[in-house]
Amino acid sequence: MFPSETAIVDIEVSRFSFVKRRPDGTVDFVAPFPSMFSYGSVAGSLAPDGDPQDALIVGASPQRGDRVEFPIWGEVRFIDGGVDDHKWVVGPRAPRPWEWHSIAVFFRVYALAKRGLGCIRGANGPTVFSGVQQKPVNAG
Repeated sequence: MFPSETAIVDIEVSRFSFVKRRPDGTVDFVAPFPSMFSYGSVAGSLAPDGDPQDALIVGASPQRGDRVEFPIWGEVRFIDGGVDDHKWVVGPRAPRPWEWHSIAVFFRVYALAKRGLGCIRGANGPTVFSGVQQKPVNAG
């Protein structure tokens, strides 16, 4: 599922920001609610949607423009306009159970907002949140 144990992430959206940016820094859209997580792109990666792999940070709040490296703890399973657009969950520690729940709640609502945006932009396929997948953690 993941090519390595850690990910280097370039932060595009600071936690509590309403503005979702593209990897080049241009504004993608302004959300009706703030992001609960810092969010960015995995350096040197390419996702099925043609953009760098998305990642959200749990347990830390780096700011837009920061570059961070954290362990990968799981994945948000997301389809945007019919294209796989999964997001890695990274952070300095494993997310707590309530944080996994918060991620799921956030992306259920986010999917509705993205679905509306997709209609405006003429997207052809579905936009769906299908859950979170926690990476098995080795008991050492």
